[in-house]
Amino acid sequence: MSALEIIAVIVSFLGIWMTARRWLLCWPVSLLACALYFKLFLDVRLYADMVLQALFGLAILYGWFVWARGKQDSGEVVVRPLALSRAAAGLALGALGGLAIGWITSRFTDAALPWMDAMLSSFSLVAQYWTARRHAASWLLWIAVDVLYVGMFVFKGLWLTAGLYAAMIGLAVIGYRAWQRARTRT
Repeated sequence: MSALEIIAVIVSFLGIWMTARRWLLCWPVSLLACALYFKLFLDVRLYADMVLQALFGLAILYGWFVWARGKQDSGEVVVRPLALSRAAAGLALGALGGLAIGWITSRFTDAALPWMDAMLSSFSLVAQYWTARRHAASWLLWIAVDVLYVGMFVFKGLWLTAGLYAAMIGLAVIGYRAWQRARTRT
């Protein structure tokens, strides 16, 4: 456990909590969390997750833009349904991306857990995209991914990060319920 990990956990938790509440400020807070975790994952050789943080940074900028444009007159961010065909396509892309990233990191790097890291990173990108597009279903994918991340971080000895991801499961449940309620009001 390092000071970097402690700060990254606090900032990440805050960003996710703000996202669940549909606060636009979640995006700059989450961008800072990405930068902190980029450095942490570099230090522990979780390269797919390190690259994921850079990609999250781009996705966060995209989400910030989409959310800023997708607000009602009241200032609330509008939640949108996810079509079954788009959900299936996203999951298929997540699997293909995970296979490609896993193949690359298992052959060309000294990644600690190349296949698990790659799959979780790829599906995290799908979940992040769905979050940016304001789909309540994003929270269900986050729950599945975060459960597996807890195990990976425990294995790597990143106990605080494992705790963060366990807490994120709870936040994802809260986020899903809140976004479902918001969706039924619009």
